[in-house]
Amino acid sequence: MFRKPALSTIANGSSLQGQSIGRLPSLDSKGPAQEEKVVLKKKVTFLRGVSIIIGTIIGAGIFISPKGILKNTGSVGMSLILWTVCGILSLFGALCYAELGTCIKKSGGHYTYILEAFGPLPAFVRVWVELLIIRPAATAVISLAFGRYILEPFFIQCEIPDLAIKLITAVGITVVMVLNSMSVSWSARIQIFLTFCKLVAILIIIVPGVMQLIKGETQHFKDAFAGNDASVMGLPLAFYSGMYAYSGWFYLNFVTEEVENPEKNIPLAICVSMVIVTVGYVLTNVAYFTTISPEELLNSEAVAVTFAERLMGNFSLAVPIFVALSCFGSMNGGIFAVSRMFYVASREGHLPEILSMIHVRKHTPLPAVIVLYPLTMIMLFTGDLYSLLNFLSFARWLFIGLVVVGLIYLRYKRPDMPRPFKVPLFIPALFSFTCLFMVALSLYSDPVNTGIGFAITLTGVPAYYLFIIWDKKPRWFRRFLDRVTETLQIILEVVPTENGLKS
Repeated sequence: MFRKPALSTIANGSSLQGQSIGRLPSLDSKGPAQEEKVVLKKKVTFLRGVSIIIGTIIGAGIFISPKGILKNTGSVGMSLILWTVCGILSLFGALCYAELGTCIKKSGGHYTYILEAFGPLPAFVRVWVELLIIRPAATAVISLAFGRYILEPFFIQCEIPDLAIKLITAVGITVVMVLNSMSVSWSARIQIFLTFCKLVAILIIIVPGVMQLIKGETQHFKDAFAGNDASVMGLPLAFYSGMYAYSGWFYLNFVTEEVENPEKNIPLAICVSMVIVTVGYVLTNVAYFTTISPEELLNSEAVAVTFAERLMGNFSLAVPIFVALSCFGSMNGGIFAVSRMFYVASREGHLPEILSMIHVRKHTPLPAVIVLYPLTMIMLFTGDLYSLLNFLSFARWLFIGLVVVGLIYLRYKRPDMPRPFKVPLFIPALFSFTCLFMVALSLYSDPVNTGIGFAITLTGVPAYYLFIIWDKKPRWFRRFLDRVTETLQIILEVVPTENGLKS
């Protein structure tokens, strides 16, 4: 099912004559329209790269509820230390991905690097879990935050109905899918605008917080390390909370083939983005504690809104709008990047062939974008999303740790590989050890959820042997898949990149 079928594609138009293929311009002509190939264009500049990273890292978490870290560290001082440590660790991980992105110039991120270092089975398991569970659930969760906060100004005095939140959320998801299907350039431009909105939102919190510090509002920083002691049981959960808030630094590596001058722009965009985000996150948390006590922060459902209500009066109504825009930016950046993972996995034969095809006019990986749409909608209206994400938090960091181990392995396996950007060996060693240690510790501190996530991940192994290795599938089944692929090509107006056609 997942191997590329030997079908006669619409590239020559022979097998589909008489059907609605006339909608695909220039497929039968040999004029000037064929001079340029249907490929993903290099439209990701340095500024767009920074906007992808910052725009996907800064989502709802820093505005809504940083209490996960405070709860599991036990004190204001330890929580600020952990925010800083998670930022530095994320920078280390991002630097490792910068090296991988400059020496392996393929899109696909985690999947591509695991495939290059360890082979097809672990790479397939990674994309299998991402496609079926992680990405639809993560998109639905951040989209629900978008729906809730876009409606917040209209329901000031009463509870927002769950159905209204889900309907607005569904509209937001649909808009993001359409946007990424229609234009790479417009998706990137909107991402830049939304990234600017996120940074404005953070400044709206940081500036009043700094003014509070100048006024001497430091009572919550006295005895900063007093409180509940951090426990070994709580450290993995605090780590997950912190690293989840910073997650997104790896998304530029998903679109490596579309980055202009990747040897220069990928490392530079990663470093600039991580410094901005880390400083912004730490200062935002400092600002919260100038006005809100640790007890109040733990009881708040939306810390940024509570903070704004204390200091800004009526202007606090703007904060939910900025949070909603921030969530929309994370949705847009995540879909833009992860669709490229599915595109590359399909190109390698690990997902259905249709997912590696490009729209003939828009030059977007349309099937790889919309494949997430039905799964995300199903999870939005039926799933226990937060539990699902808890099950699979360990899987994300397990595979990220494995990717960075792969970097070390490739240093010895392929020492002659060109490495325009190279990090000191202690950085990947420290980062991979931290990830794998916290994953192992989570098996001890939360064995039920981690065990469920581990079991879901393992389903990728029999799936690999069933869909990829087993090649004695019935002939009627293969013909059926070929016909489905041809039909979808006509409906979606997509072609394989290798046929060299240009609309």
